[in-house]
Amino acid sequence: RVTVLPHGSLRIVNASKSDEGRYLCQGVNVFGSAEIIASISVKEPTRIELTPKKIELTVGESIVLSCKALHDSTLDVTFYWTLNGQPIDFEKEGGHFESIKAQASSADLMIRNILLIHAGRYGCRVQTAADTVSDETELLVRGPPGSPGVVIVEEITDTTATLSWSPGADNHSPISLYNLQARSPFSLGWQTVKTVPELISGDMESAMAVELNPWVEYEFRVVATNKIGTGDPSAPSRLIRTNEAVPKTPPANVSGRSGRRHELVIAWEPVSEEFQSGEGFGYIVAFRPNGTRGWKEKMVTSSDASKFIYRDESVPPLTPFEVKVGVYNNKGDGPFSPVVVICSAEGEPTAAPIDVKATSLSVSEILVAWKHNKESLGRPQGFEVGYWKDMEQEEAAEKVKTEGNESSILLTGLEGNTLYHLTVRAYNAAGYGPLSTAVHAATKKSPPSQAPGNIMWMQDGSHVSLGWEPVRPLANESDVMGYKVLFRQEGQSNSQVIETQKTSAVVLLPDVGVYIIEVCAVSEGGDGTASSQIRVLSFSGGKVTSGQPTLHLLSTSSSSVTLLLALMVPSTSW
Repeated sequence: RVTVLPHGSLRIVNASKSDEGRYLCQGVNVFGSAEIIASISVKEPTRIELTPKKIELTVGESIVLSCKALHDSTLDVTFYWTLNGQPIDFEKEGGHFESIKAQASSADLMIRNILLIHAGRYGCRVQTAADTVSDETELLVRGPPGSPGVVIVEEITDTTATLSWSPGADNHSPISLYNLQARSPFSLGWQTVKTVPELISGDMESAMAVELNPWVEYEFRVVATNKIGTGDPSAPSRLIRTNEAVPKTPPANVSGRSGRRHELVIAWEPVSEEFQSGEGFGYIVAFRPNGTRGWKEKMVTSSDASKFIYRDESVPPLTPFEVKVGVYNNKGDGPFSPVVVICSAEGEPTAAPIDVKATSLSVSEILVAWKHNKESLGRPQGFEVGYWKDMEQEEAAEKVKTEGNESSILLTGLEGNTLYHLTVRAYNAAGYGPLSTAVHAATKKSPPSQAPGNIMWMQDGSHVSLGWEPVRPLANESDVMGYKVLFRQEGQSNSQVIETQKTSAVVLLPDVGVYIIEVCAVSEGGDGTASSQIRVLSFSGGKVTSGQPTLHLLSTSSSSVTLLLALMVPSTSW
């Protein structure tokens, strides 16, 4: 058990506590001796237990691995975790791993929200100053299947495609089902397609996509499913186009549209390119007067066309026709839409509006009113009013339209004191009817440009007595019909109004505060220029502090002062 080796070392096998102590090694030769002393302490061996020993989990689950160490109580232990022999970096694993050490002699590894990449051999290594021991456990992760291999298009017809693929990894759960998907320029992303067989079992590696549209470009891909879930799709197949075929989809919503007299306007929703089934796509428009036998057919060669106009001078307005629209391409003629009955155009209105009247409302507004002539053929969709100045030509007329059954319109933004000529005519989708006889109206003269002058006012508490010189309009301005006194509290936008035909007024200020007062003339052409603003402090019913009413003047004219005093001051005060 104890051996001195040839080079002088001492080997002790199967050491025990009895071997503890101080050991002296002495070397001797003819010249003398030398010695060294070594102290040996014998520790209990470290043992560890890693549980559980073998684990099978599903993607998304969590697990705790527990590592317990039995070691000499005089030694400190350190725990290390590895995955497939590589140290686990807890800061770079996205929060999936966490090391938990609740006691000095044990450590746990928490693995959260497990992914497929977390499968492998997990190791726990325990290190002391005396020895190092380790243990491993195997983690198997079940998950959805991996991506199938490349999808190969084996055969193409006008409505089918035979496809094959290679299976991907089953990730420890057998593949139970495959799903075949297709994408075209007309689909919203990838769509599941019908197949033969209808259900593609997990042991199959080929299937046929059916009910495809002819002459459409497709890509295909395969998705695998097992008990855990559905995996990622395969890479798309190469782009292929199905073969041409006779079109099978007729236009939808065949109907009539408004047109000119003697026209039959047939409209429809164009067939999408997805359903045109080949090159040379167009429409066959068939129609006949209601109750007759033979169909008249016309070809429309544009695939984008949405209407056809048939004109025949012998066709009266609103004649009923049976109509159907079919499709064709280079492969042949497809089906017709269901037969519908539509009528030929009723034409544009044939009579002018009656009782046209124009009324001047202000300096810039004229109201135009009329009545629809019920004897007119062609129902109106609205009316057009044309207007021009007396010195202009009718060709320069400005125009404004109404819609529906409106029978009047207010023209605004006109020039003041100007004579206008006005006409009215009805219109619909077929065109315009005849003009009415022109009527005439002159806008009002402009309001007075002169503001009320020499304003004087006298305040007695909340009562303000005002007086001013009369406004004398110019020759091209409207006559004065009266006056407006506008007043408002400072800081507000809405004014209260007092109207009078005199050149004086008394204003009652309702609340305490500063008021802004203005005066303007009123005329047929609107309100004239306002006077300069007057600022008045209201005492809300009380008297001014001087005990006497105070007279104020907004002009230096002495004659005006005398006139206003005569108007505003009681005779007993003279």
